Amino acid sequence: MLKTLGAHIREFKKDSILTPVFMIGEVIMETIIPLLMASIIDDGVQAGNMNHIYLIGVLMIVTALFSLTFGILGGQFGSRASAGYARNLRKAMYENIQTFSFSNIDKFSTSGLVTRLTTDVTNIQNAYQMMLRMCMRAPASLICAMAMSFFISPRLASIYLVAVILLGCVLGLIVSQATQHFKQAFPKYDALNESVQENVSAIRVVKAYVREDYEVEKFRTASGNLYKIFCKAESIVIWNNPVMNFTVYACILLISWTGAHMIVQDALTTGQLMSMLTYCMNILMSLMMLSMIFVMMTMSAASARRICEVLEEKADLTDPENPVTDVKDGSIVFENVSFSYKKDAKTPVLKDVNLEIGSGETIGIIGGTGSAKSSLVNLISRLYDVTEGRLLVGGVDVKAYDCEVLRNQVAVVLQNNVLFSGTILENLRWGDKDATEEQCRHACELACADEFIRKMPEGYNTYIEQGGTNVSGGQKQRLCIARALLKKPKILILDDSTSAVDTATDAKIRQAFAQAIPGTTKLIIAQRISSVEHADKIIVMHDGQIDGFASHEELLETNEIYREVYEAQMSGSGDFDEK
Repeated sequence: MLKTLGAHIREFKKDSILTPVFMIGEVIMETIIPLLMASIIDDGVQAGNMNHIYLIGVLMIVTALFSLTFGILGGQFGSRASAGYARNLRKAMYENIQTFSFSNIDKFSTSGLVTRLTTDVTNIQNAYQMMLRMCMRAPASLICAMAMSFFISPRLASIYLVAVILLGCVLGLIVSQATQHFKQAFPKYDALNESVQENVSAIRVVKAYVREDYEVEKFRTASGNLYKIFCKAESIVIWNNPVMNFTVYACILLISWTGAHMIVQDALTTGQLMSMLTYCMNILMSLMMLSMIFVMMTMSAASARRICEVLEEKADLTDPENPVTDVKDGSIVFENVSFSYKKDAKTPVLKDVNLEIGSGETIGIIGGTGSAKSSLVNLISRLYDVTEGRLLVGGVDVKAYDCEVLRNQVAVVLQNNVLFSGTILENLRWGDKDATEEQCRHACELACADEFIRKMPEGYNTYIEQGGTNVSGGQKQRLCIARALLKKPKILILDDSTSAVDTATDAKIRQAFAQAIPGTTKLIIAQRISSVEHADKIIVMHDGQIDGFASHEELLETNEIYREVYEAQMSGSGDFDEK
């Protein structure tokens, strides 16, 4: 874990080294000041030597200025190192997430990834800055103050030593109890973020079903659970202050009492007693800082493990050593393909699929909900790998391709259409970043989107809100189809992506495909038989297997499932899921 996290310090190593150096310099200056103060009292005030007072006073000012300068520089370099480190961690996590296959993404919830990129990284940033500054300052101050105390008076310093041992044991107990609660907090953060994300993304549904009170209560519960955990942890941590204050004042009383007797016996000077009291505060405050460091480190350790889970996650799908970089054509062959989302699944999602599709063919795919239609097409662009068998695209096993090359030749319009915040042109150019406005317009004409875009006030420069909330479901689907067409793919997959458009528009889109991209293999998943009946062939899926593969006319004669659904839809009394 340390190796994984440490690799991202990179260009901030210099700042990370300079910060503790300056903090140690600050501690040394602060350690010298009580000695100078003792000299002023003993050799200046009591001896009536004003020159000595002026000289030592100037030295104290210079020492204090050095201490201030070292502290400022330590803070500056520490802040830069910790902020830069946090930036590198976020960047590394985000970049690694981009390499994940769907199976990798399935291991993490969206809210969990958001918490890792925000709260967890912030905890690491704070802990790293504290480690560079306080983890150096507190032990150094403790050691220097203890050493100077034994140098001045071993008898009085022994009081510190006993107090430090007792206080260390008590603070250690407090920290160990508090950290158990802090460890439980991060899963609660995930639940809280999940509640917020789900509510905001589905706010229209929430309002449509008048579920605001339910969502408020769910958020209150998630927030309340987090509140209770932190209250329990803080109720333990707050014992730091009373225990610390009791120890400090007990030490001051003991040192003052013992020191006074030693002064009377000429075993200690007044200035030395003042120095010992100052060192007493330094030692005990350093111990207090160390206890807080332990709490922060424990909190950050949980965050560090969660961050490392993302950083160390390796993509399940990787390119071979010498990948194929050219997709010959859009032919597709399934050879005894079986597939499961989880390796230990008892029942596969797809079972022994054998299928051969020629380049340029239009293939319809229909089947009931859960019949694995989407799973079948997801394998073509290698969003998942087959569990058994082989899948060939352009006559080559998909595992032999460079993933980027393969996916650039397989355009997919998924069931859940996503538009990003930006103009319509910017969204369209996800298909081809170098596409001209004319090319974008032509793609939209094929997808029957040009007409409604022209009616918008800004036309193709109309701004799309996050998630495409300012366009209808049908408009969103047509924009996503246009975006896919701009890729000029050899294979185009439409995963139920015309479900929100009317039948006439659906027919126009299919006709445009036949005329404009005849060489592209088109796979159209649909619930309506009218959307696929004109396809070259139609795949009938049932329970993860191919129940039929033929033309519309042939299926009507040979496939019972297809025939019954067709008759039900033609009579307007049912759909595929009612079979």
